[in-house]
Amino acid sequence: MRSWSMGILLVLAVALAGAGGAGLVLWLQGRKAPVPQPVPQVAPPAPEVPLPQAPVAISARPDAAPGVEEVIAKAMPAVVLVETSSGRGSAFFVDRDRLLTNHHVVAGQSYVKLRLSDNRTLDAGIAATAQDYDLAVLRIMGPAPDHASLALGTIQEVRQGQEVLAIGTPLGVFQNTVTRGIVSGLRQLDKVVVLQTDTSLNPGNSGGPLIDHAGRVVGINTMGFRGSQGLNFAVAIDHARALMEGKPLPIAFVTPPADGALKGLLPGASASEADQAREEGAKRYATQLVALARSADQLESSFATFLAYYWDGKVVGSFDRNFYALWERGALQGTPVKGHESEAARMRAAADQFRERSRGVEDLARKADVFPGTRRDLRQRLRLDHKELE
Repeated sequence: MRSWSMGILLVLAVALAGAGGAGLVLWLQGRKAPVPQPVPQVAPPAPEVPLPQAPVAISARPDAAPGVEEVIAKAMPAVVLVETSSGRGSAFFVDRDRLLTNHHVVAGQSYVKLRLSDNRTLDAGIAATAQDYDLAVLRIMGPAPDHASLALGTIQEVRQGQEVLAIGTPLGVFQNTVTRGIVSGLRQLDKVVVLQTDTSLNPGNSGGPLIDHAGRVVGINTMGFRGSQGLNFAVAIDHARALMEGKPLPIAFVTPPADGALKGLLPGASASEADQAREEGAKRYATQLVALARSADQLESSFATFLAYYWDGKVVGSFDRNFYALWERGALQGTPVKGHESEAARMRAAADQFRERSRGVEDLARKADVFPGTRRDLRQRLRLDHKELE
């Protein structure tokens, strides 16, 4: 009986030896047959109490850096689709009841609908905005205590060439799409500091987070350039943090001295002549667009009067400004009221004159090398983004 027991023990010892149990074999060979001992009574384990899910702040230490899959899995529930009456975009939770997004995603809205990653929907109000920085803070009523949220980082710790991840809803359709790229540079566009990345972005990604491999948000995706592959930008998260805390949004940087740290066009840094010319061109372009927007407001009013008194018909379709229907085939249906045919010709002439004026402003901006994304965003904000005006 003893030899049988010792044989079993030796077999177990050999099985354990591959995991560091060689010493255990020698100990068992010289050991006498074990004396049976009473089995101690162990109390059943206490039931686990689920803890509220904390913001996704993952250790940034190199020896504890999580994999991309882990970062994405933890960040995904915090990113939502924003649905408005004029389009779709992205946003992300920064605590249990607040979210960040772009201003242009929610412009003109009092409330928006949020679609979560599990397809549930929530209503959110606009808590704060900063149009010049393309930022907005959303707030939901009756938040869940354990809703996933993302931790905020700082671009002070961003390094040129480091990998970043973007999560959003490209084209407003493919919710929670993930793309990866690198930080190409740090730029200052007027008073806004942005991260330039080659991360693939499309309309609908606006308002989504740009996160580092520690799961922290370093930027809010915006301003993808039309027709410029791989050239995209994200507003520095430091601006958004200031907006949420009620502080001034211009941010002062202390450039990290470490080699490879981003230097870019920081406040106080010298800019090239081309950059200075572009900045002056952008300011001039913005001023001209504001003047155009005032003229467009007058045209809208005139066109409404024209439809009410001098036109027997209707407008088919939806337009940012009602007189854009004059440039769309089949949009203005009907005929002039008898005896007022000249009013129709006068209305079309005014619209065509406005169009030529707008095209002239756009041509000057192109010659000044104003970024296409800057031009597009300004036009969208002023409801001047129409193919006939470019």
